[in-house]
Amino acid sequence: MPNTTAMLAARKISKQFSGVNVLKGIDFALYAGQVHALLGGNGAGKSTLMKIFAGVETPDSGELNIHGKAFGRLKPGQAHEQGIYLVPQEPMLFPNLTVRENILFRLPKARDVEKRLQEKMTQLECQIPLHAAASTLEVADQQMVEILRGLMHEAKILILDEPTASLTPGETDRLFRQIRALQNLGVGIVFISHKLPEIRQIASHISVMRDGAVVLQGKTAELLDEPLINAMTPGDKQHKLSDTQKLWLALPGNRRTEAQDFPVLRVEELTGEGFIDLSFELYAGEIVGLAGLVGSGRTELAETLYGLRPVRGGRIYLENREISGDRTKSRLDRGLIYLPEDRQVSGLFLDAPIRWNTVALNEPSVWQQSKREAAVVERYHRALGIKLNNAEQTVRTLSGGNQQKVLLARCLEANPLLLIIDEPTRGVDVAARADIYQLIKSVAAQNVAVLMISSDLDEFSGLADRVLVMHQGAMNGELRKPSITVERMMSMAFGGGKA
Repeated sequence: MPNTTAMLAARKISKQFSGVNVLKGIDFALYAGQVHALLGGNGAGKSTLMKIFAGVETPDSGELNIHGKAFGRLKPGQAHEQGIYLVPQEPMLFPNLTVRENILFRLPKARDVEKRLQEKMTQLECQIPLHAAASTLEVADQQMVEILRGLMHEAKILILDEPTASLTPGETDRLFRQIRALQNLGVGIVFISHKLPEIRQIASHISVMRDGAVVLQGKTAELLDEPLINAMTPGDKQHKLSDTQKLWLALPGNRRTEAQDFPVLRVEELTGEGFIDLSFELYAGEIVGLAGLVGSGRTELAETLYGLRPVRGGRIYLENREISGDRTKSRLDRGLIYLPEDRQVSGLFLDAPIRWNTVALNEPSVWQQSKREAAVVERYHRALGIKLNNAEQTVRTLSGGNQQKVLLARCLEANPLLLIIDEPTRGVDVAARADIYQLIKSVAAQNVAVLMISSDLDEFSGLADRVLVMHQGAMNGELRKPSITVERMMSMAFGGGKA
């Protein structure tokens, strides 16, 4: 490293919430031009530590040292003055403002501001229209807007919380090129991620957190995957993979116990917002992947199937019954369940209890039984390893990964016939990913049809029976095992053939 003095150093940082020790004497250092990865299971304390760096949370004890200056605590304005900028896991944009207004919000007026913005967008190879409303952007583009906002504030210490969670491999490579350019300018970057291959590609150092403490630190090249994963996993963890494999025994009674000769879902020449003339079928027990670049129409298709967007042409059939004009409630009642990409905006009731969120798709006569709700929460708590204090805890108090698990639990508890899941492992730690994959397989084994959207193409190789690949709103082909490879999916996603 060019400089032996840390840009940012945390010494003995501790924090409690409602008597629970969330951070326990954390030591952490970041140097100029360094990418320091922060790993840890959901609820390990990573986001709380980053919020303390950004001045959003106040430590109970300990000290921060920034560019050689000591702080007992930081206010957000002070953090910005010191060049610290946090890009959160869940983008925090003003939905009714334009992209330009969001990026330049609270930025001092200057004659060269538009020129600087264009330069940053060129560096990022960013094509987001500045006049578009933030509410119209997909999650990946919202993430880019947050990064641009930080760069426009001349960030010297950039904290990226799961920045690639909704990015395709091509978009991730583009982001990594920008990160390397920032390194050359002396920017220090804290990179929070659950994706070990990405961490090995971009980070020189790794710190692992577990239960509010740093339990492993070192150079990336000197740390193998197995000790990293073991460091993230509590030694007394009761939640084992075998528990997840048996979860199907605890799920609600099946809508159907046998596979049918006819498809669960049939789409004929379907046209909607963002896609045109799509035709395909899904059968009971199948896991079908839906791949494509951000903007290819994947999420728009999922929302149209669920009834959130209008059908502009063509037909949708659920078990040979046309549902093209049905309301969302009718589709839900028939077993079409959708897990949305943006859990906070479209998925969860953040200020409602976990128990209510878990059973919110069921009939009121069922979910108003509080004892039953608590039992349901306990079932998924054990099966998915949801880290919580009790069923009455509000979802907002959970980490992003645990929020995702609650959303997945809700979809499963609704007893699906067809389950559409958009980015199911977004923000979920390494150990929990394996459990979610096994859970999806277990659900499909009950003759549920699963349509899975993911930007992490590696997920399809081990899970999907087939993969449909979209390009610019059209279906560019289908891959079946053993031909499902990242290279072929990427080629088709960019408009090429299967080779």
